[in-house]
Amino acid sequence: MKLARFRSGNPGGTGAGAVRVGRVDGDTITDLTDLVGDSLRAVLSDLSERAEEIKAHEGETFALADVTLEAPIDTPQKYLAIGMNYAEHAKEAAADGIPTPKNQFWFNKQVSCINAPNGDVVRPAVSDKLDYEAELGVVIGKECKNVTRENAASVIAGYLVTNDFSVRDWLQKRSPTFTLGKSFDTHGPIGPWLTTADEIADPHNLRIRLSVNGEERQNDLTNDMIYDIFDQIEELSTVMTLNPGDIIATGTPKGIGAPKGQFLAPGDVVETEIEGLGTLRNTVVSSDA
Repeated sequence: MKLARFRSGNPGGTGAGAVRVGRVDGDTITDLTDLVGDSLRAVLSDLSERAEEIKAHEGETFALADVTLEAPIDTPQKYLAIGMNYAEHAKEAAADGIPTPKNQFWFNKQVSCINAPNGDVVRPAVSDKLDYEAELGVVIGKECKNVTRENAASVIAGYLVTNDFSVRDWLQKRSPTFTLGKSFDTHGPIGPWLTTADEIADPHNLRIRLSVNGEERQNDLTNDMIYDIFDQIEELSTVMTLNPGDIIATGTPKGIGAPKGQFLAPGDVVETEIEGLGTLRNTVVSSDA
């Protein structure tokens, strides 16, 4: 199942323009708001129990082309991301002077950075070193702590596409942690919808691609991860309670812009696609746009 948050009609208005939750079927979206409410995050903890009911619901239907998609997970408590977790990317980072971590290397993206799947991404006035990172996102479906690797799949609600936009000079030079360079407003587009875990046979064998203005920059399989998704959930849940709606970004493949000095400029269109999950399409704009 593919579940989204969306607006129909005038996104700035009320009524038809209010945020709704819907089920995506091909090129249409069926309104589920009268069944589940307008918060997809609130549904996650009992999503598996309600799956058949949600699949069968017959609400108002819209063409996908006629709606505005919003970030599918509303107000998550945490957005956690792992660094240098693809083997080939770790090599390109090392060549650029960033050592490969000996353990899982985690940082926060502040949740205020979250953006819609087709939202504009602002290049901040304080930097011209805006970079992209295509990543597979995991969404937690159940409150959990001390999850073993063997049980990790049971706490996953589903998957989505993320782009971990990064301001490189604030990331690696301005601050001793990654948080500031990873958390500028608009730098966390997610979506285009949540694909439930039962639809993805193997999340570690998905094609992940990114292009800038139609030029391919990243193209790899998720099987290049050093620490797979289940390792990541075990590690994180050893430290903290994970909650429904928490987002985990699982690392980016080789091909980021920094090693070649290919930073993003206003007007650039960045498309991030993961097999079976959909595509983000984000236009870079200047901070005074």
